[in-house]
Amino acid sequence: MPKIGFIGVGHMGGPMARNLIKVGHSLKVYDLSEVAVNLMVQSGAERAASTQDAAKGVEYVITMLPGGGDVREVFLNDGVVGAADQGTLFIDSSTIDVESAVTVHEAASAAGFEMLDAPVSGGTVGADNATLTFMCGGAKVAFDRAQIVLEGMGKSIFHCGGRGQGQVVKICNNMVAGIIALATSEAFVMGEKLGVDRRVLYDIMSTSSANSWVLNNACPLPSGVPGVVANNGFKPGFMAKLMLKDLRLSQAAAQLAGSATPLGAAAAAAYQQHINNGHGDLDNSSICKLIDPEIE
Repeated sequence: MPKIGFIGVGHMGGPMARNLIKVGHSLKVYDLSEVAVNLMVQSGAERAASTQDAAKGVEYVITMLPGGGDVREVFLNDGVVGAADQGTLFIDSSTIDVESAVTVHEAASAAGFEMLDAPVSGGTVGADNATLTFMCGGAKVAFDRAQIVLEGMGKSIFHCGGRGQGQVVKICNNMVAGIIALATSEAFVMGEKLGVDRRVLYDIMSTSSANSWVLNNACPLPSGVPGVVANNGFKPGFMAKLMLKDLRLSQAAAQLAGSATPLGAAAAAAYQQHINNGHGDLDNSSICKLIDPEIE
């Protein structure tokens, strides 16, 4: 099995990396958090001294980082692109702006490397269970070569097109998810205030035209629906502050494309207010608290 350098082994990257170890890959890991690295070493990974060290002597480099600036810093100038052995495939699973993704792709290509932008959907549950969805942008030859690695972390793996197209698809997906979460919250609060039982509303919506993944997995009010985070005090699967990050990315992409996204803009504004109210670390479905602050 190929050896992999993994940079960024926190809440998402950590379980992804552990799943690679479980299926037999050798890992060399780096993170700014010593605690995160120590946990990976306990799982069988090798400790890298730096991001550059993580990129040396491996066949793949995977990154899972907070933002576009972090990805640029890790790859560019004296970073991973300059340190990696020729033939190494770069896979960036961070969710970042399209411009940063394309910039790093171009730098990698100019230095003779293949790269994929491969953001994921599925949250920490998907990362833990190796059931993530990967949305990959880059050359088909790079996508084909990445399969042996991605299959250890995900269940659904898609080639979305060329450079940056994985990020475009991820941003579009999460913009829709944010809009639906807000709309679903509005509907549930309104229905309850007009006297309809929460579970009755869910049972009908889930078998009608308002049905959605968000409704079934992140129903916004405690309603007796099994498995939804609202029943557990909105303990996060995907935090509200991360939803805001993705909605902001959608607005940057819309500006880049010259495309109108009025509902995306409204959802971004709503999540910003929700976070200003102190709820950024709750699950994104807690947006219902913005509609009705009395919801527990």
